[in-house]
Amino acid sequence: MAEAPAQLRKILGRRQVLAIAFGAMVGWGWVVLSGEMIDRAGTIGSAAAFVVGAIMVLLVGLTYAELTPALSRAGGELGFAFAGIGPRAAFVCGWTLILAYLSVCAFEAVALPTVLGYLFPGWEGPHLYTIAGWEVRLNWVLIGVGGALAIGLTNYFGVTLASAVQTSATIALLLVGLAFFIPGNVTGELARLEPYFTDLGGFFGVVIMTPFLFLGFDVIPQVAEEVKIPALTIGRLILISILVAVVWYVLVQWTVGLTLDDAALAASELATADAMTEVYGSAWGGRVLVFGGLLGILTSWNAFFIGASRVMFAMSRGGMLPGLFSRLHPQHGSPVFVVALLTAVTAIAPFFGRRALVWLVDAGGLAAVLAYFFVTVSFLRLRRTHPDLPRPYRAPAPFVTGSLAVLATLFFIGLYMPGSPSALVWPAEWLIVLSWAALGLLFAVVNRRRAVQLGYDEQARRILGQYAGAFVRSPEAEPVATET
Repeated sequence: MAEAPAQLRKILGRRQVLAIAFGAMVGWGWVVLSGEMIDRAGTIGSAAAFVVGAIMVLLVGLTYAELTPALSRAGGELGFAFAGIGPRAAFVCGWTLILAYLSVCAFEAVALPTVLGYLFPGWEGPHLYTIAGWEVRLNWVLIGVGGALAIGLTNYFGVTLASAVQTSATIALLLVGLAFFIPGNVTGELARLEPYFTDLGGFFGVVIMTPFLFLGFDVIPQVAEEVKIPALTIGRLILISILVAVVWYVLVQWTVGLTLDDAALAASELATADAMTEVYGSAWGGRVLVFGGLLGILTSWNAFFIGASRVMFAMSRGGMLPGLFSRLHPQHGSPVFVVALLTAVTAIAPFFGRRALVWLVDAGGLAAVLAYFFVTVSFLRLRRTHPDLPRPYRAPAPFVTGSLAVLATLFFIGLYMPGSPSALVWPAEWLIVLSWAALGLLFAVVNRRRAVQLGYDEQARRILGQYAGAFVRSPEAEPVATET
């Protein structure tokens, strides 16, 4: 008789869950990308782009708020798509979500040495090679790889340590943000906000970056199996985390615009940090903000590492990826093989240099929106096929909410496509997406035999757990005896 599928422990409370979600959404992007976004769309234009992105994310967030407490299992979206559409859609949804999360982890591995370069100019070490016009240097690479190893080691010791680190770093990050927003709005000048807008292409160029930057609320479904709070609270925390992140990003764009004029923005590599230097009239102000960015790297990297590991764990438990990925450490309860693999992949990113930051933002953004599309469709289908499914949180006007969420995700998907003024760049960004799709197809073919052996009903039990009764085709059938 095969051993039972691995189960995760219930450990996380309200504070830890909110810290994971908000810390994921507020990473390093608010420090390194604010100047580029103002250059693309103008001060008001870049802030408005975040509001437009927030509308889509809030609509999608309402569907997540309903589905997460209704189907609280590791893997989140994997279970939503499995229940609402079917196994194949679930695989595609889970696989694209891994790309979205992994792109953030890789982004932070590139961002970490960028931070240290601001704090300690000239430390980068000897030149190795040049890629896309960027000089890759030895110490720069070593710091990125070292950060990947540190995050991997933290997650190896389990979610208890990872969530404790996350909560502490998120609180410190909020304090740094307040130290920038409050005096920056008091001393800033409205005249510096010009140009308010640039053009439509620049505006949508910022809009397509927002799904990547708002990624994070969707990590809550990944850890839902590990939370010990009322189901209704889970749904509310998803919406709270989105709203707090929207306010944060709009304040960043507004405050930087108030503080730096056109010439200062054009000369700045880290506009948010230079804005804080201007606010306090001292270089230490910028260094404090960069320290906040360093905390953001830690919170975002750690949260998405947790999220990616849980999606891979759930896909493996459901027979969609090799069984090795769902084996847990006997003491720490962490999916050790997944942790090792994610650490190794993330450690590769620094070798591509700083130009990889924008590539990862855009490719990861498309992956995130594709996963959102599957979730919103699943939301609508489950409302029709399983109207009596217990839903601790119920989204208002479900047909309208779900339909608008589907349309919003399709609109965003279109923004990444060829012909759009904000299309993904060939070859770098499309190669990331297409290579990931090819790798997913390979995994699907290799693991097809395992999925067939399990059968639909056993897959449902493994992916949906205690919620599978409403979805299995033969409720009385015995589980298939096969590998875990």
